[in-house]
Amino acid sequence: MKKVLFLLFILCLIGETTLAAGTIKIGLMCPLTGSWASEGHEMKQIINVLADELNEKGGLLGKKVEVIAENDGGDLRTALLAAQRLATQGIVAVIGTYGSSITEVSQNIYDESKIIQIANGSTAVRLSEKGFKYFFRTCPRDDEQGIVAVKTIQTLGYKKIAILYDKAAYATTYAKGLADEVKGLLEKEKADIVFYGALISGQRDYTAILTKMKAANPDIVFFTGYYPEAGKLLRQKKDMGWNVPFIGGDATNNPDLIKVSGKDAAEGFSFLSPPIPYDLPSKDAKAFLAKFKNKYNRIPTSIWAVLSGDGFRIITAAIKAVQSTDPDKLADYLHNDLKDFPGFTGKISFNEKGDRVREVYRVYKVDAQGQFILQP
Repeated sequence: MKKVLFLLFILCLIGETTLAAGTIKIGLMCPLTGSWASEGHEMKQIINVLADELNEKGGLLGKKVEVIAENDGGDLRTALLAAQRLATQGIVAVIGTYGSSITEVSQNIYDESKIIQIANGSTAVRLSEKGFKYFFRTCPRDDEQGIVAVKTIQTLGYKKIAILYDKAAYATTYAKGLADEVKGLLEKEKADIVFYGALISGQRDYTAILTKMKAANPDIVFFTGYYPEAGKLLRQKKDMGWNVPFIGGDATNNPDLIKVSGKDAAEGFSFLSPPIPYDLPSKDAKAFLAKFKNKYNRIPTSIWAVLSGDGFRIITAAIKAVQSTDPDKLADYLHNDLKDFPGFTGKISFNEKGDRVREVYRVYKVDAQGQFILQP
C-alpha cells in the first residue's frame, strides 16, 4: 500500500512539473495556400519572429509561447476545419484571418470555445455587429473605408461612377459589403452611379464585364474585390484600349497585384489602405522591420501581415497585464483597459464591439515602376 501511495505521489509531482513546464499556445489562422498565400506566409513569418523575440525574453507567465498555425486556404470549408482544429488544441487566442468571409465562418467556433480572436485583414462591418465578446480586429472597418473612398472620388472630381464587386462566396462578405457602403454614401451625395455590378473571381477573362462597364461610360471605376482579380482587370482593360481610371478597395493592396497586371497596366491605379509597411513612422515599427529584414533579407510587403503582428503583440501584452490566460479577464481588459497600445500601425484601442478606434485609411497610387506611392 505504501508503495502504491508513493507511486501516486511521484505521478502527481510529474504532472505538476509538466504543467509548469507547459507552453502558452496562441493560434494563427492564415491562408498558406490558394490565391492569398503570400499574405498567409508573411503573417506566419511575422508572428514567428515576434514569438521568438518574446521567448528570448522569458516568454509569458514563466512559460514559453507556442504558435500553432493552421492553413485556411482562403476557402470557406478549409477555414471551418482549421478553426475546429485550433479550438481543440488548448489555445488561449487566435490571430487571423485575412478575408472577411473566411473570418466569419470561424467566429461562432471561437466564441463558443471562449477563445479570443483578433482578426487582421477582415474589414466587413457585420463581423463586429453580432455581439461576440471574444472578437477583436486590428484592421479598420469598411464603413470607415467607404467614407474615405467617396471623399477621394469627390476630391478628384469624378462625376460618373461605376462600382464593381466580387460576388464569389469567399469574397462577398467584404466585397459586396464595401460596394454597398460606397453606393449608399454616393447616393446620399446625389452622385451619378452609371454602373453597379459584379464578377465572380477565379475566371481568366473579364473582358465581358469590362465591355459592359465601358458602355456605361464612367469617369472612374471603384473595384471592391481582391488583388488577383484587380490585376487581371487592369491588364485586360489595357489590352482592350480602355483608359478609364480604377480605384480599388484595401484588398487590392498587395505587391502581387503588379505581378498579375504588369507595371504598364497598373500605372495610375489607386487604392485605399492603412499605411503600407515602409511608410510606418514609429520607432518600434522601424526596429521590427529591421529585425525582419535581418532574418528574411527583405521587409514585409503586406500591411495586413503587419496587422497580424499587432494582434499578437496585443494579446501577449494583455496576458502579461492581467497575469492570466482566462478568456473573460482578457476580453474585459481588451475592451476596457487597453488604451493607445503602441502598435506598429499606430495607437490601438478597442470599442465595445471589438473594433479598432480611429481612422487609419490612406490613398496610394501605383507609379511607372510598380511602386505604391502614398498620396498627400
